[in-house]
Amino acid sequence: MRTLHVIGIGVGDPDQLTVAAIRALNDTDVFFAMDKGERTADLVAVRRRICDRFIDDPDYRFVTLPDPVRAATAPDVDYRTTVAEWHDARAAVWAEAITTELPPDGIGAVLAWGDPALYDSTLRILDAVADRVALRYDVIPGITAIQALTAAHRIPLNDVGRPVLITTGRQLHPQALTGTTVVMLDGDCAFTACPPQTRIWWGAYLGSDDEVLVAGTVDAVAEKIVATRAAARARHGWIMDTYLLRPAPDLLRPAPDRPVA
Repeated sequence: MRTLHVIGIGVGDPDQLTVAAIRALNDTDVFFAMDKGERTADLVAVRRRICDRFIDDPDYRFVTLPDPVRAATAPDVDYRTTVAEWHDARAAVWAEAITTELPPDGIGAVLAWGDPALYDSTLRILDAVADRVALRYDVIPGITAIQALTAAHRIPLNDVGRPVLITTGRQLHPQALTGTTVVMLDGDCAFTACPPQTRIWWGAYLGSDDEVLVAGTVDAVAEKIVATRAAARARHGWIMDTYLLRPAPDLLRPAPDRPVA
């Protein structure tokens, strides 16, 4: 049966790779990567540099796969339906590549940005691939964008006795923050709708030489973040950013009571 490693590679700094990840790299015959075109070619290049740096035996192959274009969400189509169709198209591409490029007893790998368990579609897609190809896979965790963000800003993830919510910009409810909220995949800068004294710690290209950080209250830095983000995206052709929000102490809503055991 074919074997696939899903290897978390951190968010830009090769030094973030774990010993387990390096061991899995050296166990791999074929690496698979999605090619999203020229605008994100440097993301594939980072993966190649990681392999060049950490693999002792250069007798491996790198296979790039065309990434199906995700359809725009129409007003009368559910967002989840659009994503599910995109994942299914990706699964078909991956199944074909694994069948043709990886021998029946071969070992392949996918290098997942950050950690494979956090807002990444790899594991869901591989479950669909496994319905089409005899395949087993394991997961090697990686440093997440959340870890890189809090480390870069030198802040703890949580306030004492307060909850932590991890969500997307689409699902952010700016007026209902009850504690720390970490926001990922926000292309519309949803933080601009937060109360003015909400504290924000924002970062883009975390862990890389291009890392950009901004921190302050929303009323003081929101416009700066919007402008910085737009300029960086225009310069690089892509952006990966995340941010952490905390309401001002006088805006904190009571945390839900915990059930008594």
